[in-house]
Amino acid sequence: MIDRRQSLAALGAAMLLASRGAFARTATAGEPFSWERLCAQAKRIAHQPWREVKPTDGAHAVDFDTVGQISYREGKTLWADHDGFGVRFFPVNKAAPMPVSIYMVENGRARPFTFSPDLFTLTPDAKTGRKPTLLPGFGGFRVMNPGDVGDWLAYQGASYFRSAGALDQYGLSARGLAINTGIDGKEEFPVFTSFWLERGPGEAITIYALLEGESGAGAWRFVNRHSKAGVTQDVSLAFWLRRDVARIGFAPLTSMFWYGEGNRVQGIDWRPEIHDSDGLELWTGQGERLWRPLTNPRTPTINSFADKGPRGFGLLQRDRHFDHYQDDGAFYEKRPSLWVEPRGNWGAGAVMLYEIPTIREYEDNIVAFWTPAGVARAGRQYTMDYQLRWIAADPAEGPMARVVDCWTGIAGPPGTDPIPGAVRLVADFVGDTLDGLTRTSGVEPVVSVQQGKVIEAVTYPVVGMAKRWRLIVDVAMPHGGSADLRAYLKRGGGALSETLLYQLSQLP
Repeated sequence: MIDRRQSLAALGAAMLLASRGAFARTATAGEPFSWERLCAQAKRIAHQPWREVKPTDGAHAVDFDTVGQISYREGKTLWADHDGFGVRFFPVNKAAPMPVSIYMVENGRARPFTFSPDLFTLTPDAKTGRKPTLLPGFGGFRVMNPGDVGDWLAYQGASYFRSAGALDQYGLSARGLAINTGIDGKEEFPVFTSFWLERGPGEAITIYALLEGESGAGAWRFVNRHSKAGVTQDVSLAFWLRRDVARIGFAPLTSMFWYGEGNRVQGIDWRPEIHDSDGLELWTGQGERLWRPLTNPRTPTINSFADKGPRGFGLLQRDRHFDHYQDDGAFYEKRPSLWVEPRGNWGAGAVMLYEIPTIREYEDNIVAFWTPAGVARAGRQYTMDYQLRWIAADPAEGPMARVVDCWTGIAGPPGTDPIPGAVRLVADFVGDTLDGLTRTSGVEPVVSVQQGKVIEAVTYPVVGMAKRWRLIVDVAMPHGGSADLRAYLKRGGGALSETLLYQLSQLP
């Protein structure tokens, strides 16, 4: 099992081009800088041979507890005069073992932000009195909230970054690129090796990044804005492949799902639910809204949702009820949702969902990303634009009913013997399209199943709850396998709800 919040960052950081140093020399103090120059440099690097550079000696010993003894000095905050955009830096550590180069951009020119031990305060260990080891270089950086109370954006380790979103609570992460994700033993973690920080345009901070890895190199640009509605990042990228890869993933999102209401048998912890995200939402190029609840599978599982010109996708935390989690430390009900909205037509491809088994909450076991159609061959160039929205609200909010709860269990009427070899799915839909409708209004469930058979499907309004309808489906399961269910509610010729996609498994 892989701990994606710590181990993957460390593994990925080893994949660093020696040519990074050559690039850094092109952007010394006062050197001209632009997006076009960065793209050109990334292209040149992609055409150079790959040479691996090892992580900093001793970085593995700077663990979570040690990092807690190393604090950035408040008086050294970069851009402290711009409240809400001050930047502080992380030390090199186990999760980020390779130092990154940092530059400040002003008026089209870049100058380095130089590392110094004086930027950090070292607190001795309470038991031993020993000060922690401070290794040279920066492991990443974070952008501070107004008043420097906490932060709202952080980059650290491989190409990972994340935001606290609208509710000021970190959860899932994003990264620059996914290579061979979901292919056993072949996943690669390219690294952001250099960053350029620029104030503006307007009330924004722009972050440029050079990404390098064994399979290629590229340039990334993030225009970041923070408001009460959440955090938005306008992303542009240009990437060149040095060699063939089996699968390339753009706008990758990484999250954690241990268990929820739909898989209670996995809930060995006392808390009712534990997850950073509870579902994958898709808005297809044809305008269909899809909701796929996340699962914690018995074996690694990858699902592909083919599309053309997608309008958006994301990993969402829809369940915002504290009593569903009962965790007054982790605050899972406040974890941000992350929505990807393409800019321009992305053409044909698929949203991929990779789910990995887990038995604990500090392993990120969920990955979602877009993979374009066509073979990812050496020499191919990719350019893309999209927006990331770290939000609390659902991006699909509107009159269309959406799934708010899903449960699974034994099939058959309550109080009778269970139907052998069958599983029951219960899903609740809520939305304005259901307002005022009754059992005699002609609402029908539309249900289909692959690798299984629908025994019965019914829907009805939940008593005493306005705009809420319940769908109950009993499915005869294939022997030793799973069944893919697709369902929505309709009235006449029109859909009343989004489409629910659910992967049913045999009961224990």
